[in-house]
Amino acid sequence: MRDLRVAVIGAGPAGIYAADILTKEHEGASVDIIERLPAPFGLVRYGVAPDHPRIKEIIKALNRVMGRERIRFLGNVEYGTDLKLDDLRRHYDAVIFATGAMADRALDIPGVELPGSHGAADFVSWYAGHPDVPRDWPLDAREVAIVGAGNVALDVARMLAKPADEQLTTEVADNVYQGLKANQATDVHVFARRGPAQIKFTPMELRELSHSPSVDVIVHPEGFDIDEASQKAISRNKGTRLVVDTLLKYLEAEPTGAEHRIHIHLCQSPVSVLGNDRVEGIRTERTELQGDGTVRGTGEFIDTPVQAIYRAVGYLSSHLPGLPFDHHAGVMGNDAGRVLDLDGAQIPGVYVTGWIKRGPVGLIGHTKSDAAETIANLLADVANLRRPEIEDPDAILEHLAGRQITVIDADGWGRLDAYEREIGEQQGRERIKVIPREDMVRASTHRD
Repeated sequence: MRDLRVAVIGAGPAGIYAADILTKEHEGASVDIIERLPAPFGLVRYGVAPDHPRIKEIIKALNRVMGRERIRFLGNVEYGTDLKLDDLRRHYDAVIFATGAMADRALDIPGVELPGSHGAADFVSWYAGHPDVPRDWPLDAREVAIVGAGNVALDVARMLAKPADEQLTTEVADNVYQGLKANQATDVHVFARRGPAQIKFTPMELRELSHSPSVDVIVHPEGFDIDEASQKAISRNKGTRLVVDTLLKYLEAEPTGAEHRIHIHLCQSPVSVLGNDRVEGIRTERTELQGDGTVRGTGEFIDTPVQAIYRAVGYLSSHLPGLPFDHHAGVMGNDAGRVLDLDGAQIPGVYVTGWIKRGPVGLIGHTKSDAAETIANLLADVANLRRPEIEDPDAILEHLAGRQITVIDADGWGRLDAYEREIGEQQGRERIKVIPREDMVRASTHRD
């Protein structure tokens, strides 16, 4: 099999796994991982709450992959702005898009655009220190609603309920700490449309809600319904069983009188956001299980006073310039990773993996098998791939330099990583994340 030069767009787990698998499967393959931010790792760095160090252990494994001889990191380079598809085709045999999903999926109910209604993904980007979001966040609401039944909803609930000082052992940036310090929330209400056996929490995330002594977790008994289909799901799936068991423990526990409370409401579906000039409450409809895991409305409505709402109903991928996009599904049209044009024909040499391929579902482990499928199809297509016009691997760097782009390579990321650890050590912490992009670039390019 002939040598291959492949560009992977996106340095999150999906892109790095694709590079890992490709270079293992094909000894003549080299990969440039092109990332628009100065730092790699995507949602592992910018979508995980700072008090989740165990989840971030995956960064160590991803770092090892990026250190391979045939893999280069080119950070601070944005597809569609610094490089076009034609540029990539001139320099590479194939391109794999692994740009993930960073936007919030819409919640289409009346009042959702009122001030005080926020996308959970935007809030996550703020507290995770993403360089492209505002430095401040409004946290003046005492009662807050979160709509959604996944781990992002739990992360948002925990970050809103947990005292800021408990974050001082983490990598939380100072502006985020100061924002959380001013947080007024005392009661956080999480609304799930279905029952305890259907929600998408993972056991560890659910258990972590109660790890703060300053937070009581209250599961409301209304809607805690387990029908025959739910019982079968509990029997078949260990994760479901652990989630239901944890919810039962919360349901049966006596509140300790903690100053902050997380309320979990099951079988309540959002109907509208209440308020005139800003959020004043949320109206939900009681639902009931139909025996197949779905629910239907009962016509019973409940109004809960809140001053802010966070929509945690899923992430959404963004349309990339020069490429087809299914706006309804929120994915790039593809057949097992081969990108398809609007007529359903394969676009030669263009592939996709991760959430932009299949939607924002599944855990990080699913991303690896997803990448394996895409790489298998890319390798099957090698004989039909057009060779790049420019075969010098350094030509892409010259092209970017000509456009006055400061490219952050693996050594540059290493300098930024070391700098974050250094400023963290000064405060007795493992790391403090650098947020402003210009500061990230400065730390990456500074040489002693």
